[in-house]
Amino acid sequence: MANIKSAKKRILVTETKAARNKAIRSEVKTAIKKVEAAVAANDKTAAEASLKDATATISSACSKGIYHKNNAARKVSRLSKLVNGLA
Repeated sequence: MANIKSAKKRILVTETKAARNKAIRSEVKTAIKKVEAAVAANDKTAAEASLKDATATISSACSKGIYHKNNAARKVSRLSKLVNGLA
């Protein structure tokens, strides 16, 4: 355990930020699962609606610095490809 006051503060700040990042990553994973479930059920309208939500969630996480922009783009691209394959 740290003895210096600034080190103790850094530990607290790191824990707070890690918890926030984990929550947002979890939201992204849930959104992706919703899209994949709709695609598996062959429900195009639900897939398109959940794709829109997932894209917004992913881009939000990207803008907050939780995902790199290329990682976010890859996730959106894969989901779009899945949904477009339903046609």
